[in-house]
Amino acid sequence: MDPLDLVGLPALMELTRGRAEVVIGLLDGPVELNHPALSEKTIRAARPHSICRKTGSSACRHGTFVAGILTACEDSGAPGIASGCTVLVYPIFPEADSAAEPMATPEALAAAIVGCVDSGAWVLNLSADLSGAVTETQRRSIMEALQYAAQRGVIVVAAAGNMGGLAGSIVTSHPWVIPVIGYGRDGRPMAQSNLSRSIGVRGLGAPGEAVRSLVPDGTTAVFDGTSVAAPFVAGAAALLWSVFPAATAAEIKHGLLSSVGRGRNLAPPLFQAMTAYQMLLDAYTKKGVL
Repeated sequence: MDPLDLVGLPALMELTRGRAEVVIGLLDGPVELNHPALSEKTIRAARPHSICRKTGSSACRHGTFVAGILTACEDSGAPGIASGCTVLVYPIFPEADSAAEPMATPEALAAAIVGCVDSGAWVLNLSADLSGAVTETQRRSIMEALQYAAQRGVIVVAAAGNMGGLAGSIVTSHPWVIPVIGYGRDGRPMAQSNLSRSIGVRGLGAPGEAVRSLVPDGTTAVFDGTSVAAPFVAGAAALLWSVFPAATAAEIKHGLLSSVGRGRNLAPPLFQAMTAYQMLLDAYTKKGVL
């Protein structure tokens, strides 16, 4: 099944491709902004090194790929879920020459969360694999940054990780964060996704297998993983907020988390975009707002 169809996004994307005032903070690698399928109207650089300096780096490739899922132009081959929203690029992965999975430091992650919130983000999309052991001071700084996002009403969506184990993280354990695992095209959780009790209770599943998006050489490629899955949830949140701009972060989050039944499994269920939309529509109709 097509990744977008797996979570009912095409119908929501027909209603809206997003509003420019709804800002998605992309905490990932830098982005190749000269890619022909990315529009300068919808991408804003938060820092001087938001643009790729080494287009062959894994950080640039990762950031460009996730940006394509969120905001690629139509007919690009990438999902471009919220192509009418603004994407704020705030890199947390350094551009090493290595082809290894890009990693962030705790300091870079905490600073990026606060920086994106202060720059007006409504939703944060985190692909945050931390490098090395985390000290108590570093852990506290990340928790404080996430709490700051919660207090400011900014939704935080984070990839659950790809170690395939029973393992949460500093980020996914925070009660405000929506952890996201990857699902295959067969509608089953992918074995590589990290699972935990908190991920099962507060998380969501999204397409994570054989997703096509943009790569820095101006073309597209196919990747798997929870970092691929997270922007489907972040993009859906931005679209829902575009339709219901008066909604609170808690209401948008509740709509997404309640879009499917939830049992006691460690693997969270696949979210359903149109069910979340209908729940919000019903709630606002009862209030007499719509």
